[in-house]
Amino acid sequence: MLKYSKPLGLVVFVFLFAMCNQKSKNETEKETILKGSLDLAVDETVKQIVDDQVAVFEGTYYDAKIKVKPESEAEVINDLLNQKAKVAITTRDLTVEEKARFDKSKINPRVTPFAHDAIAFISNKSNNDTLIALKTVIDFMQGKTDGKIKGLVFDNPNSSTVRYMKELAKVNEIPKSGVFSFKTNNEVIKFVSENEGMIGVIGINWFYQPTPDMTETINKINVLYVKGLNSNEYYSPTQNDLEIGKYPLARDLFIINCQGYSGLGIGFASFIAGDIGQRIVLKSGLLPYKTPGRKLKIRNEIIKDKE
Repeated sequence: MLKYSKPLGLVVFVFLFAMCNQKSKNETEKETILKGSLDLAVDETVKQIVDDQVAVFEGTYYDAKIKVKPESEAEVINDLLNQKAKVAITTRDLTVEEKARFDKSKINPRVTPFAHDAIAFISNKSNNDTLIALKTVIDFMQGKTDGKIKGLVFDNPNSSTVRYMKELAKVNEIPKSGVFSFKTNNEVIKFVSENEGMIGVIGINWFYQPTPDMTETINKINVLYVKGLNSNEYYSPTQNDLEIGKYPLARDLFIINCQGYSGLGIGFASFIAGDIGQRIVLKSGLLPYKTPGRKLKIRNEIIKDKE
């Protein structure tokens, strides 16, 4: 019996190896650019627009399932770098250092911009002054007190809004006093609506597309007009001011695909950067990266209705 054990063991090993390869191949074949499942890490400040895109995409391609995972910017980037997430939505491109880490892993991320977004300053509705200078906020971030601001309110210490404002103010840490942080943009909006003198810092998408339970709360806040560092005029985070490049707190939205193969990440990126996806961006109140075209039918004469 011993003389048959080695050949028999080899046959069993080859059989199991072939079965595992076949299983792996089948699992890969289950996902294409228009079908399969995908976990999508999303910067929490722009979750609303992403939810809209996913809903229409899944409603168009029934075999595609995308699970949205809202996180702080730091968590989203870390998940990408550690390959816990293969596709993500961010408010910035990858840095040189981050791209170098992907190069070491022989991964070539596909980065697709798809919308122009903005950070907004909000205040309590009881505050009749809807104007604020960006320099005033930067001074506050640098620890210089100002009677106009009782406090700044952020969504999360690791969020993209905090990172953005720290870079503008050129500080490594936010002040220990006068600055508050929660976990979500909704919490910021609620806190500002209940406290006079507080300035909230949010992604404007949460104002344009509030969750149903936040509709009444939204009516209790103002979105402030902002004067840039090199401007004498005040501008608001509207599509018009974003398009003419005047609003000083504008930023772009990106989808970063690190799948490394033709999977659902490519299909979804093509969708949101395409005509339908750009129209969804336009309807959301943000500015599409590529303005959707319109077809006009011009007639040489007016056709009157028959009596």
